[in-house]
Amino acid sequence: MTIFSSLNTSASALTAQRLRMDVVSSNIANAETTRATIDENGNYVPYRRKMVSLETQNTNSFSSFLERAQGNSTSSNGVRVSEITEDETEFQMVYNPTSPDANDEGYVAMPNVDPLKEMTDLMSATRSYEANVTAMNATKGMLQKALEIGK
Repeated sequence: MTIFSSLNTSASALTAQRLRMDVVSSNIANAETTRATIDENGNYVPYRRKMVSLETQNTNSFSSFLERAQGNSTSSNGVRVSEITEDETEFQMVYNPTSPDANDEGYVAMPNVDPLKEMTDLMSATRSYEANVTAMNATKGMLQKALEIGK
């Protein structure tokens, strides 16, 4: 484990949480978008909620394999975004016969974005981001104190 590994771990988490916040803000922005894409029949399809999946960073370097083989693997690998998937839940059907997107019965398919769920996810991402900034500042403070020893 190098001296900067904790900084790299926190930095990877900051990057992942920032992307998570970007996806949540995109979901909130498109909560009323009824014309996101066009299907194969030429019909408009509402916006589908996107979700971020995180996983640990798996280093495949020779040194990481060697450390694991020797049982010295104390490295923390950080986190990375594995994929961004679309939520496949059904669209909400809202009765609005005056909408240009209404079907023959007067219902409009609305995006499957729940603002309450998005705000909860945004708060979780924000708290995680803040925790990683605090960890990064603590690490930075320890490194500065270590440099003062040599003076």
